[in-house]
Amino acid sequence: MAAISAKQVKELRELTGAGIMDCKRALAETEGDIKKAIDVLREKGMAKAAKKSGRVAAEGLAEIKIDGNKAVALEVNSETDFVAKNAEFKVLIDTLAQHILDKEPASVEEALTQKTASGVTVDDLITSAISKIGEKISLRRFAVETKTDDQVFGSYLHMGGRIAALTKLTGSDATAAKDVAMHVAAIRPQYLTEDQIPADVVAHEKEVLTQEALGEGKPANIVEKMVGGRLKKFFKEICLVDQPFVKDGDVTVKEYLKSKNADVLSFVRFEVGEGIEKKEDNFVDEVKAQMKQ
Repeated sequence: MAAISAKQVKELRELTGAGIMDCKRALAETEGDIKKAIDVLREKGMAKAAKKSGRVAAEGLAEIKIDGNKAVALEVNSETDFVAKNAEFKVLIDTLAQHILDKEPASVEEALTQKTASGVTVDDLITSAISKIGEKISLRRFAVETKTDDQVFGSYLHMGGRIAALTKLTGSDATAAKDVAMHVAAIRPQYLTEDQIPADVVAHEKEVLTQEALGEGKPANIVEKMVGGRLKKFFKEICLVDQPFVKDGDVTVKEYLKSKNADVLSFVRFEVGEGIEKKEDNFVDEVKAQMKQ
């Protein structure tokens, strides 16, 4: 059996809200596989927050830059939040955003090798910033969106760039586009519409919900109907157009946009450090002590 570390227990506990020993047993049962352990806890009714998709850990800023019919959302990481407030760091982000809009690289790897307007590569530009600022800095991710003249971008930055949301709508209602961007930032949809949810995600959720229902002691003949209803609820929770609109919970995002003669075509949401683990120096000793109780 694989050894279970305090670090793994901490991660599972934060993702599910389950107790330390429950997390340890679930990890032991799944030989340290975090994703499978989440399913085990959910099936046993122990998970309280398994929908969390990532833990915010790294620092830095997310930014959005719009230039005519093109827009980019990007995330640049630093080691501390002090650097995120540094003027030099903000200039770097703006330069990177403009470069990505101009060159439209297909990936971060490609972007790093491209030459900027100043003649140096993006990688060299970042290295120069590191030497001046004194911290590790990295271009983590970006997304470029293009629109037509009869479409509109909406953008929203939360907490000065902790979360960045970019939307593209039909029509020219800039207020509606920004409203939906605010909704995306706050509610964190995973997909635009139900038909965009991958088949493997649907199958996985259906299996977990089935085991969860069976674990509740429900008769097998009604489990399928229950699972169908819970799946529909799950879809509405993760699909943007079906979510209750953040500014008016009585209507969905789709209904709100219909009242504005608009439709949402795409969205991007970046949260700084999402899914990157931050070092916690004192947690190991804390968990060891609790496990001995």
